[in-house]
Amino acid sequence: MSTPTDTGADTPAAQTPAADPRLLVRSTGLNGYLDEARRRLTSGELGSTPVVLGLILIAVIFQSATGHFLQADNLTNITKYIAGPGLIAVGVVFVLLLGEIDLSLGSVAGVCAAIASVLAVREGLDEWQAVLIALATACAIGALHGFFFARIGVPAFVVTLAGMLAWSGLQDYVLGDLGTVNNRHDGLIATLDTHFLGDGDIVYAWALAVLAPALYLATQLRTAQRRRALGLTARPTTDIALRTGALAVLALPLAYALNQDRGLPLPLVVLLGVVLATDFVLRRTAYGRQVFAVGGGVEAARRAGINVAWVRISVYMTSATLAGLGGLFIASQQGSADKQLGGGNVLMSAIAAAVIGGTSLFGGRGKTWSALLGILVIQSITTGLDMVHAAQAIQYMITGAVLLAAVVLDSVSRRTRATNSRT
Repeated sequence: MSTPTDTGADTPAAQTPAADPRLLVRSTGLNGYLDEARRRLTSGELGSTPVVLGLILIAVIFQSATGHFLQADNLTNITKYIAGPGLIAVGVVFVLLLGEIDLSLGSVAGVCAAIASVLAVREGLDEWQAVLIALATACAIGALHGFFFARIGVPAFVVTLAGMLAWSGLQDYVLGDLGTVNNRHDGLIATLDTHFLGDGDIVYAWALAVLAPALYLATQLRTAQRRRALGLTARPTTDIALRTGALAVLALPLAYALNQDRGLPLPLVVLLGVVLATDFVLRRTAYGRQVFAVGGGVEAARRAGINVAWVRISVYMTSATLAGLGGLFIASQQGSADKQLGGGNVLMSAIAAAVIGGTSLFGGRGKTWSALLGILVIQSITTGLDMVHAAQAIQYMITGAVLLAAVVLDSVSRRTRATNSRT
């Protein structure tokens, strides 16, 4: 008679599924949070903490230096100025998630603004139609880049570098000898930067400040309920409440500050809407999971049945379209479309914003919210340095130093996670 093999099916370890330690520690109170903070620090999972601390430090420094950095009108201007480069930065996040780069986004922003302005002002086309044609052109440009990269096999760096030169030339050609097209007074493009919801009615800013934490709370509670129903570990209710409270602490004072000036600016609403929509796509849809999978490993994604070529093409289409939309906001802010729009440090600021916010240059890790945080850092630094009358050369050097620090932090965090995974 053979002796039956002990499979361990009746042992407690085999009967109880392993729980996520990141969620379990939170159920032990303050000590659990401290233990988790130490674990995240030693494992390189820093998240957005360095960015938030950096924003606080920037605010303290410039408020001390100027005495009016945190005044309502200055905060309103910052929330308006981040829209254009912030939208471009959201597109950069998509590309970086693949572990690639797009050097043409500044030129795409410029040519999109040029096409829309020329069609609306010089050709007399309805401004909505002009904007849609310009955005469709940007989308087509992204598809062209993606095709050469994904189907032909040309490196993305080369494709987008060629695009940067070509679309800059097209921008000059479209604008013609004059080189500048002023926006229609009170037209669609002009009002992108000047419009405030409800003409300054304070209820809109307060509604957004209340609605955002409420939606976050409802979403998190629903997610926790679904995980528990499936027998999975879920975020504790106290943890969700603390996170919701932290969001409210940020949103409500901002609403108060905006209402001390002119209310809720349209550029901020558009940027937040785009960030929220793209975050949902990346984290809650099959397509978003495919983007992360391709960025994590092309061959593994291909073997899993993912259409890698289509994912790559669609990502470049998305980034170019968002760059075109960002170009329209930049044209609105400066009052015209000209040959310099999209040039200078626009592209570098967008890439820096994505990286500073926490998106990895190595692909497979990042959030569109990182673009919002990163562009807030860059615009706060730029605005503060302008207020203390620092030279533009100093601004470039400081922004470059912040970008380098973010890349170094990303590299160190990546190496630390890799080391921990082997031990």
